[in-house]
Amino acid sequence: MNKFEKVSFEEYKKAIGGDADLTQEYNDIKLPKRSTTGSAGYDVFAPFSFDLAVGETIKIPTGLRILLDNDKFLGLYPRSGLGFKYRIQFDNTIPVVDSDYSQSDNEGHIMIKITNDGREGKTLHVNKGEAFAQGIIQPFVKTDDDEANGIRNGGFGSTNKK
Repeated sequence: MNKFEKVSFEEYKKAIGGDADLTQEYNDIKLPKRSTTGSAGYDVFAPFSFDLAVGETIKIPTGLRILLDNDKFLGLYPRSGLGFKYRIQFDNTIPVVDSDYSQSDNEGHIMIKITNDGREGKTLHVNKGEAFAQGIIQPFVKTDDDEANGIRNGGFGSTNKK
């Protein structure tokens, strides 16, 4: 079962922070979808509008999670056009969402941290509901002598915790 879902309203509100009423913003979150039958990537849509000047970084709580088969992961990438035009970069190069991340403390909330690394002084403007990233569900192969038997003990970055 490979399926995108929204995180709970409570998780989204916690990730955004503050006291603003986020009910409409949460209700408007669009699940990722492919644009064409030949598209590998599922477009990820901005839950709110944002501007990103050259050299600036922003962390986007997408309001999304993904349920994945145990032999799959989700790789996240900038939309090709935005990467080309603005040279946006994901701060951890290629984010990897593991199949057991959706069961973590933060409901597997997918966060995307991007930097506008453009050289031409262009500010990136993304409207609410506009695609700004893409996710590709990918299989992976385990080695014959794989001995992984641990259980995820937290959310983002938790696999190195003891």
